[in-house]
Amino acid sequence: MNRLLLIAAAIALPLTAQAAEPASPAEVVAAERAFAADGFANGVKASFLRHMTDDALMFVPGPVNAKTYFEAQSGTGEPQIKWWPIFAGIARSGDLGFTTGPAEYNGKRGGHYFTVWAKQPDGGWKWVYDGGPRATSVGQPGPESEPVTLPVAKGGAGSAQKAFAEVQAAEAALAKAALTDSKAAFLAVLAKEARLTSSRAPLPATPDAVAAELDTRGKAITFTAKGGFASKAGDLAWTWGQADWTATDGKPAKGHYVRIWQTRPEGWRLVYDQLLPA
Repeated sequence: MNRLLLIAAAIALPLTAQAAEPASPAEVVAAERAFAADGFANGVKASFLRHMTDDALMFVPGPVNAKTYFEAQSGTGEPQIKWWPIFAGIARSGDLGFTTGPAEYNGKRGGHYFTVWAKQPDGGWKWVYDGGPRATSVGQPGPESEPVTLPVAKGGAGSAQKAFAEVQAAEAALAKAALTDSKAAFLAVLAKEARLTSSRAPLPATPDAVAAELDTRGKAITFTAKGGFASKAGDLAWTWGQADWTATDGKPAKGHYVRIWQTRPEGWRLVYDQLLPA
């Protein structure tokens, strides 16, 4: 190899290494903080419309197109909402991410928010799902705290299509197991970093707290998958669907779920799950 080829190879090596570096969760944290600042300054309707995709999803309480929903709102008499991320993650390919954290309404702590973000062709971020689990935000870290970030996956399925097919299979297996023992079904697929919520208890952040939260759900739950998609790297996916169960008080209940799946060496694992009673 001549000297020019050696120089060219030496120059290319760091560029190749740099291109292989995974994305940072700081990207979606920054997008969420910008969204929150816009909402606080300019109101809910204007900011939500500005930061969502045209096909964004919300539950009010059933699934609706968020753009259609907000365009129909007057924008008057809105509460002043403040929110901030305390847990976030992103795909290796930097095109899909999420954040969740406390929310305040007119200066009073309320529940939590949860946002799923997708990178747009222009390089900016817009949300594809936004909703709020019932878990109280009282006692949670404040706006100046640094969010806990999910470690980026070390690899992926190689394509969004392959990944989502694998996730659909994981969802089907979870749904089958949850028909008889939902707690055991979730414990079998939850990552150690997972956040899982459905009740008004604080958002659990430890395995013991997650297990206790699962006890607040019905023993048997029927899940019906409805949608979602995976990242280009095939390492992160979000899903949503319908849920029907018998609550711990014996009454029938229904609602929807939203999940984040991440691939691990041992297979796909749940890193976030929220069950939203209607």
